[in-house]
Amino acid sequence: MGMERVSTKHGPRLDDEMSNEVRESHIEPERDKEDVPLNDTSVLPTPGAPPGMTYDEVTARSNLGRFIPMASLPGDRETLIAGAENLNAPDEVLDALGRLPEGETYETVNQVWAALGGHNEERRT
Repeated sequence: MGMERVSTKHGPRLDDEMSNEVRESHIEPERDKEDVPLNDTSVLPTPGAPPGMTYDEVTARSNLGRFIPMASLPGDRETLIAGAENLNAPDEVLDALGRLPEGETYETVNQVWAALGGHNEERRT
């Protein structure tokens, strides 16, 4: 006559699967700790910095590149500024592009970055 009430939210099978996932997620971090001690920084690479560039330079060049549309390359200072304005570039990017020498044409973001005094990756020869 009375219905048997099951107190699980998800049903017995899904609850079992979920408790397995929880158990597994508690096991995995332990394995990671054995591989690399938490205080061992010798194994950590410098984040995102290729030879010849600092992390801040990589970030700044990436930010600049985000606001130079492919359609603006190759392009001169005015073309690059117009493209950046179309992408609603922040003032710091527009100011940087405004410092480019007039009359020069740039093929790549790396050339623009170098013209602004930035370092690019060292070429391996």
